Amino acid sequence: MELTEQIKQLSEKYREYTAEVLGKMIRIPGFSGKEEERCKAIVKLCEEAGFDEAYIDGLGSVVGRIGHGPKKLAFDAHIDTVEVGDRTQWNEDPFIGRVTEDGLVYGLGSSDQLGGAACMIASGRILKELGYDGDFTIWYTFTVMEEDCDGLCWLYLIEEEKLKPDYIVSTEPTACRLFRGQRGRMEIEILLKGISSHGSLPHNGVSAAYKASRAALAMEKLNEDLQPDEDHFLGKGSVTVSMMEVKGPSQCSVPDEAKLYLDRRLTWGENEEIAIRQVVDYITEALGEAPYKVYMPHYEKRGYKNTDFTQELYFPTWKTEESHELVVSARKAFQKLYDRDLVPGPCVYSTNAVAFCGRHQIPTVIMGPGDVEACHKPNETTRVKDLVTCTAFYAMLPYVLK
Repeated sequence: MELTEQIKQLSEKYREYTAEVLGKMIRIPGFSGKEEERCKAIVKLCEEAGFDEAYIDGLGSVVGRIGHGPKKLAFDAHIDTVEVGDRTQWNEDPFIGRVTEDGLVYGLGSSDQLGGAACMIASGRILKELGYDGDFTIWYTFTVMEEDCDGLCWLYLIEEEKLKPDYIVSTEPTACRLFRGQRGRMEIEILLKGISSHGSLPHNGVSAAYKASRAALAMEKLNEDLQPDEDHFLGKGSVTVSMMEVKGPSQCSVPDEAKLYLDRRLTWGENEEIAIRQVVDYITEALGEAPYKVYMPHYEKRGYKNTDFTQELYFPTWKTEESHELVVSARKAFQKLYDRDLVPGPCVYSTNAVAFCGRHQIPTVIMGPGDVEACHKPNETTRVKDLVTCTAFYAMLPYVLK
């Protein structure tokens, strides 16, 4: 039987298996930084699927391996989730991991992004069943803390564990579409100073609240002025004030300190230096003076292994050219399986690719089961048919990519 048909038949054969693997992961809570029990279960699932190796790295991510070829291809899924939120908005237990009558897997993380992780395990099982012995060592990374700080897990894998693949496929939810780039992002903190005075004599002070208000309106103007990338692939960047805080000596005083927190999305050609300079320039124009301090904070939380590893809150823009062999091979693999072309587009949300492609320039594409519209919402689901499709695609790609 032709290889393509074998892979299609096996992915269909393991339809229920893949859905059940997803259900098992959903039923073990794994909030960001608290993934230990879920990671232990994933190691066991990889071993049961016949992986050549499965272990937990120094930060807490699970790393699986199949094959021993000279080149390295990696599939990545973050296996942490956001919190449940208001549980009364869920129709069922968020951790039920149940397959519904209309072919959906229900539960927190089913789309974001345990579905991709389940397909990785099922595709690895298929490759072992086919006796894969090709050009690639295939790495499967089930990564932690992405919801808290996307890419931190991969900076650790590359810089501390020395795992640097030649190609990476992110299995974030794309509804089985192919993405080859995304806007970057960064977080910016602005500190403003005023002069306090008694609230009955506000003219004796300088209000940091009024400065903050003018600074916020300056960010609104900056957002309007930002321009799209040259080829209009990723679109324009954006900036929004996500938090404001004002304080002074008392409730009866003119406030003397203010803080604004910005979410800045970066298109191709923009970086942290450009973004901070724009903020300083626009606020200076609005206030008639430079802000007291504008800087990029650091992420310093520790995960379940209590490993000391931090990064600045900067997540670079990335893209892989449409003519790149990884993009071409991904399209070819899908065409072989389903006689349909995947025209690659941009990803609208942020992923671990900010680290492995944005910082380390490893060619990357994204293709995974589920919908981004289902993510971070009550009653999250993913389609079982998406699981079958992506399982076959992940198994097929190592044979097509050369």
